[in-house]
Amino acid sequence: MEPALVALEAGVLRITLNRPDKLNAFNPALHKGLADAMTRAEGEAEVRCLLITGAGRGFCAGQDLGDRDMSVPVIDLGEGLDTRYNPLVRRMRALPKPIVCAVNGVAAGAGANFALACDIVLAARSASFIQAFVKIGLVPDCGGSYFLPRLAGTQRAMALAMTGERLSAEDAERWGLIWKCVDDAQLRAESEKLALQLASGPTRSLGLIKQAMYGSASNDLSTQLDLERDLQREVGKGKDYREGVAAFLEKRKPRFTGQ
Repeated sequence: MEPALVALEAGVLRITLNRPDKLNAFNPALHKGLADAMTRAEGEAEVRCLLITGAGRGFCAGQDLGDRDMSVPVIDLGEGLDTRYNPLVRRMRALPKPIVCAVNGVAAGAGANFALACDIVLAARSASFIQAFVKIGLVPDCGGSYFLPRLAGTQRAMALAMTGERLSAEDAERWGLIWKCVDDAQLRAESEKLALQLASGPTRSLGLIKQAMYGSASNDLSTQLDLERDLQREVGKGKDYREGVAAFLEKRKPRFTGQ
């Protein structure tokens, strides 16, 4: 069974974590499947949006602890972060294409933070987010200590990390960790609709929006204004800008090509 199912249709690269018997927990094979999917997304112009979800009743339970060799005297957890998790998060954030995440069940540990690394997150009403690291004596990784304070604020981030309490999808929406909580039966349709909308949009513009939004976290206002100017100058030279203006003036729907 393939640990990650990948299919391209109508500009959307659909990636399904496919270890349902393990709640789609990460192991080397799943990491490789995700890395291969990212390579495809980076290299194929036909890919204009990514949609990530999980098979079965969970989104992702984090690291597969059954995959760990606990018999060795010293366990270097940093090696796995350096070679698998951190490169994946960096590639997701740098990808000049939107990534939609549909959280269909529990997202725990690295699985929760993997979801938060995506650009727009929807979750089923029955879904939940758990910073489970503290329950086994660890600290948040996969970007959790970066995403949580920025999305939820320091107090909420600290409590989530220190207690490992479950956060419902409804509270995740209310706190600003995700974009939208939807009824379970509507998650697939809602996420598909959004992914198709983004895939038919001005792809270059969407990629630069990512660059601007994520760059603002470390920029002061003056630096951000300069970045906006530079990005606007760049995207203004593209065909999609001309098509967008023409469509507006002609009162029709634009036909963006991603250029």
